[in-house]
Amino acid sequence: MDLLGACRAFVHVSEHGSFTVGAAAARMAQPVASRRVAALERHFGERLLSRSSRTVALTPFGRDVLPLARQLVRLGDRLEHEAEAARHRPLRLAVPPDRPAGALARLIAAAQRHGIPLDPRPAGPAERAELVGSREVRAALLAVAPDAAAWTVPLGLAVTDAPGTGPIYLDTLRPARADGERRARRVWLQPEDDVPHIRDRLTRLRDALGLRPAQLAVAPHLTAAAAEVLAGGGDALICARGQADALGLRWREIGELRQGPHAGLARGYALVAAEESDTDRTDRLRRECGRPMAACLDAKQTDERNEKNKKNRTP
Repeated sequence: MDLLGACRAFVHVSEHGSFTVGAAAARMAQPVASRRVAALERHFGERLLSRSSRTVALTPFGRDVLPLARQLVRLGDRLEHEAEAARHRPLRLAVPPDRPAGALARLIAAAQRHGIPLDPRPAGPAERAELVGSREVRAALLAVAPDAAAWTVPLGLAVTDAPGTGPIYLDTLRPARADGERRARRVWLQPEDDVPHIRDRLTRLRDALGLRPAQLAVAPHLTAAAAEVLAGGGDALICARGQADALGLRWREIGELRQGPHAGLARGYALVAAEESDTDRTDRLRRECGRPMAACLDAKQTDERNEKNKKNRTP
């Protein structure tokens, strides 16, 4: 028996004193209301309503049951309302900061078209991991090594002036003896790239080339790093090509990292759900909005055949 439906019919019929009017108020056919009230009476083993040719009245048992039946109907209505609201509640997603507004807006619009309303929350890589771990967001784009990523972002050096189109070799930044105490040219990392799989690799390269420790520096934010490069002291910024273009800088590959089994330098991103109940929406977001997500990250999407093995991996 549909207990909630039966109680709904009973409440409305008793309040209106009529099966016809009560059924209409409950948005059901009159025969359906009659059957449900009768089923409820059989379930309880007592009559709820006394029926005459013209009126319907509560029995003493019906008067005792009615308050709880009303409460059950109110709770059922509230449950339906909350369930509908939850179904349409935005997916709060922790995303990298400094994303172009247009690309982020196109991602939100694409997700909306597929029934996945997004509520982006910009945050740095460490904070994104904390937010998803504490369930303050429902999902996050976490920084991971490229071999575990759904999206990868090739990185290079952005400078104010770089003749030609070839790579820039970091060994050209090695201070000469004639430079004396003059500040050596620096390579700046923005916070988004201050993660082990990027920072540690560049640190090892710095040490292997004999550069000074201070020549690899982390800026508090992208704007500060870009300002150091634009100041004209010969510094360089580790960034994606799209970021360099937006800043009016010239982007070049890093010469020492062009060859070998692990050629190139790249960010990696994986879409991770906070809880098992969120995986359906995150899987749909990855599947339906992979291209706008890649555009938002200035990235390329991992081959889908490999992605199937990585989508549930926790970094």
